[in-house]
Amino acid sequence: MHVGMSVIFQNPEDARPDADVYRDDLALARQAEALGFESIWSVEHHFTDYTMCPNVMQFLTYMAACTEKVQLGSMVCVLPWQDPLRVAEQVAMLDVLSGGRVILGMGRGTGRVEFDGFRVAMPEARGRFAESAEMILTALETGVCEYDGDFVRQPQVALRPRPDKSFRGRTYAAAVSPESAEIMAKMGVGLLIIPQKPWHLVRDELQAYRMTYRDATGAEPPPPYVAGWTFVDESMDRAEEMARKYIGGYWNTVIKHYEFDQDHLMNTPGYEFHGQMYNMLNAPGGVEKMTDFFVGIQVWGTPERVIERITEIQDNTHADGFMAVFSYAGMPHDEADRNMKLFASDVIPTLKSMSPSYDRLGVPS
Repeated sequence: MHVGMSVIFQNPEDARPDADVYRDDLALARQAEALGFESIWSVEHHFTDYTMCPNVMQFLTYMAACTEKVQLGSMVCVLPWQDPLRVAEQVAMLDVLSGGRVILGMGRGTGRVEFDGFRVAMPEARGRFAESAEMILTALETGVCEYDGDFVRQPQVALRPRPDKSFRGRTYAAAVSPESAEIMAKMGVGLLIIPQKPWHLVRDELQAYRMTYRDATGAEPPPPYVAGWTFVDESMDRAEEMARKYIGGYWNTVIKHYEFDQDHLMNTPGYEFHGQMYNMLNAPGGVEKMTDFFVGIQVWGTPERVIERITEIQDNTHADGFMAVFSYAGMPHDEADRNMKLFASDVIPTLKSMSPSYDRLGVPS
């Protein structure tokens, strides 16, 4: 199994200077390669304290200079907020600078505050994403950007530097709704899974994605990558206490940033699936139930229990990559550093020794 780590630069309630958050999360990321992690990731968000990485490619370029072999992943680059030509240029340049180490993760975004800030209508997000992704994927293979769509109209131009290596097999997209997963399958793109649903639902939706992928491409889809908010401790009792404090605290920031306690997504075309969160949160005891659920699907416990949880995730998803997030919800840096190092010493060796999911579990139907 491929094992990566992600830093998200979160500063809930503006508890500290933003520069201090960057200093601490960069200190974690700079240790990753030496500790045995195989990839470093971050996420794109704007305008709030939720996460503060408005340009993932800029962060990954910094990490490329700090490292030698570790892969560099975007989780994700949100295409409706970008000029797709600029994204293609940035990705091609970073891949050349890093010697072909980029894993391109793409997404369409969900935060109303971000769409409003970029003056993009949310009902257009799915269409903008699909057209932008198609143009970018073609450009990274051919070296030429060109597209004539409803939202993206790009006259033919060349990418320079030219892409040096194919991105086939290292391009992924985050998909929460079944409709988005179908779009990714038809494009021949792998999936990034951010745990938000019961694993049995994820398993069922992945089966539909795989069938669509095979029909569209004639090939087997790549195994997914799965992210997980992670807390490891020698004591199970302390791991649970800290998971409820910090993973539960992170879930509160998710609700706040995406305004899941508001009903606007229920009436936004393309976001009906996300809109279901409003009813669940506003049901009697909904916030507490949803917090317990979110904490329960993440990865925490003793090293042995964490290995069991990741194995369970692989059983449900056939994933061959796990990206751990170690610092979130205002967790003190010393705690995040301890968390990450214990995972590296006591969990990574077992994960790396695991057989690929298709070998261990059989090719999924």
